[in-house]
Amino acid sequence: MIIKNVELETVCGITSRLPENLLAEIAFAGKSNVGKSSMINALVNRKALARTSGQPGKTQTINFYNVNQEVYLVDLPGYGFARVSHSEKEKWGQLIERYLHGSRQLRAVFLLVDIRHEPGENDKMMYEWICHNGYDPIIIATKLDKIKRSQIQKQVKLVKEGLGVKPGTLVIPFSAETKQGREDIWNEIERICFPERRKVQDESEGR
Repeated sequence: MIIKNVELETVCGITSRLPENLLAEIAFAGKSNVGKSSMINALVNRKALARTSGQPGKTQTINFYNVNQEVYLVDLPGYGFARVSHSEKEKWGQLIERYLHGSRQLRAVFLLVDIRHEPGENDKMMYEWICHNGYDPIIIATKLDKIKRSQIQKQVKLVKEGLGVKPGTLVIPFSAETKQGREDIWNEIERICFPERRKVQDESEGR
C-alpha cells in the first residue's frame, strides 16, 4: 500500500467509549517489549508516529491510526512486562476484551512475538484468548534482523509449536530495522480488507 497520509485519530483509555468507526480495523497485540510501536512506524513509513520507549508497557491505551482514510491500524496495550499493579493489568485486559467484542469493524488480529525466543506463557495465553474471542491471529515474528538467515525457518517452527497454532496459521518474519516482512503484512491487510483490489494486483503480477 502507498501511504499518502496517516494520523493518530482516536485514543481510548480504560473508561473511554470505543469509537464507532466506518472503516475496517486491523488490530495488533503483543508483549510490551516486542516492538509493536516500531512495527507500526515501519508499516506507515513514519519514524515517530507511534511512540517507542525503552520502558515496557508505555502503550496503556488503544490507539487508532487512520491510514489513507481507508483503514485503521489499531495498537492494543502491551502485556507481560509493564510495571503496574495486577488490578491495572486486569483493567487493560477488560479494555482489550471490550474492544474485541465491541468493534463492528475489526477484520483481523495480528499477534506479535519475538522470533528469537520460544513464546512465553503470556504469548500463549494471548493467542488462546484471541482465538476464544472469535479471531484466528496472524503471527508477526519480530526482530528478524537479530538472527541469521539460516535460523529463520527453525525459529518460525519454534514460534508455531510454542503457541500451538492452528494448521495453516500464517507466520510473517519481520524486522522494523530492515523493513523485511513489511510488504507481506500489507499484502495480508489488503487481502482481508480489500480483496478485490488484492485480486487485481495479484493478477497483474502473474500470481
